[in-house]
Amino acid sequence: MERFICLLIGYAFGLIQTGYIYGKMKGVDIRKEGSGNAGSTNALRTMGIKAGLVTLLGDCFKCVFAVVTVYLIYGKTYADIFPLFAMYAGMGAVLGHNYPFYLNFKGGKGIAATAGLILSTTNVWMVLICLFAFLGIVAVTRYVSLGSLAVVIIYLIEVVVYGQMGGFGVKPPYLYEMYGIAAFLMLSAFYKHKANIVRLMNGTENKISIGKKK
Repeated sequence: MERFICLLIGYAFGLIQTGYIYGKMKGVDIRKEGSGNAGSTNALRTMGIKAGLVTLLGDCFKCVFAVVTVYLIYGKTYADIFPLFAMYAGMGAVLGHNYPFYLNFKGGKGIAATAGLILSTTNVWMVLICLFAFLGIVAVTRYVSLGSLAVVIIYLIEVVVYGQMGGFGVKPPYLYEMYGIAAFLMLSAFYKHKANIVRLMNGTENKISIGKKK
């Protein structure tokens, strides 16, 4: 039951569609612009740097707030497995972001929300590795999708390695649940990026660009 509650808390926070809300404030329906995606990359392309940054931070920190909320509820009573509960909250936030019921389940791709989970549940080195991998790949290729996919792969590897080293302080079988969630988030990201993957393979993927300021 606690896992389900953590998942619901995360989903509720994930429903805060920053790009959609920001766009509506500016008279723009982001789902009808650019790629039609409600995430930060499309916000950047269609509405400019400020919109992209606001969307990125909003989508990232809604996951952080979900994890903090779960900590306030279960952090002390379930301290031994709280990292697992935090990951359930993070998974819920990604699902809420990707599939908001009030927008006909059409949201973003979950990368910024996953970044919030990485930020709030791992150590500084794991965060920096993901960050520099993303920035480096995007800087060299200008493909945000490629950088995003690399991050979720690296995150899964980090969770498994750090978990096996005892970094999370969680014992099996709870630890294996955490691996499963990280794997699910990776597969979910690949699923949401399936069109991008096809374009990457065909050499037709859109490179990062900045739209007009709105």
